[in-house]
Amino acid sequence: MIYMKLRKYGLLFASALISASILGACGDSKKDGGSSDGNKDADGLDTKIVTIATGGSSGPYNIIGTTLANEFSKEFGINSKPQSTGASVENINLIKEGKVEMAFVMSDVLTEAVEGTGNFTEATDKVQQIAALYPNYVQIVTTANSGIKTIEDLKGKRVAVGDQNSGVEVNARNLLAGFGITYDDLKVDYLGYAEAADGLKSGSIDAAFLTSGLPNSSVMELAASIDLAIVSVDPDKVTEISKDQPYFVGMDIPADTYGNAEDVPTAAIMNALVVSSEMSEDDVYKLTKKFFDSLGDLGNSHQAATDISLEGAQKGMVAPVHPGAQKYYDEQK
Repeated sequence: MIYMKLRKYGLLFASALISASILGACGDSKKDGGSSDGNKDADGLDTKIVTIATGGSSGPYNIIGTTLANEFSKEFGINSKPQSTGASVENINLIKEGKVEMAFVMSDVLTEAVEGTGNFTEATDKVQQIAALYPNYVQIVTTANSGIKTIEDLKGKRVAVGDQNSGVEVNARNLLAGFGITYDDLKVDYLGYAEAADGLKSGSIDAAFLTSGLPNSSVMELAASIDLAIVSVDPDKVTEISKDQPYFVGMDIPADTYGNAEDVPTAAIMNALVVSSEMSEDDVYKLTKKFFDSLGDLGNSHQAATDISLEGAQKGMVAPVHPGAQKYYDEQK
């Protein structure tokens, strides 16, 4: 009899313990941004993963993207990380394929994507814009003894134009075309930042396009190891080209950026932060807010990010703005 009572009480205790465990699990689910009815708490995100497609490992995209991913992870308790890529064209395709949630791209490539031109056979509605960022300067670098002074002097030379179908390569091709120069006029090598820098050091190439924000770490390293020269791009010609390709603007690479004695005129293209259109309005609103709240840290990670501002981010948009980002902008008015 005593045995039966103990057995009964033991079963009741075990049942209570199981019930408490289930309730505790539900409580933990709510703490982590979920709940028994599938909803998240006010501070969480619908998604638990935000992969940010960037560019080459030594470029500003990757440096800034790494910092941004860390900020997202800390703020929302999600798995956010940068993904090194061949940059703009690949990044657009990764979003279209659902493989990443966010990306840094150049505005010329983004224009092609939403219009279905150039590198894209059809227009896409899978990519929407969060912000216009900072200008990417077309930095055509060579050696001081190469004899290359202007973009027209590249004819007949071996030139690195960026990774194939990268943003660097797309704007190199478009800018050259504006000067009446095609790849048939050059000896083209498809090389990223680091490989192009090595090519200039070894003498295997004559010049290279290293388009990015200022300063570019690969160009800085080159300036410390070779007698570097930066090729000028006629600003009047850039103005003419921009009538058909409005994402090009004339800008100067300031004196002393790479030890250059004077400003060097060139073309620039605005960068863009884009996101999958399939992300929820609430998630993108929170990610956009955190992006702007983190501008100080982003600027500390790379000087180029110091040119990002709330006002400037809303200018020069070339793709539809994600509703979540628009909600954030509307609140700032």
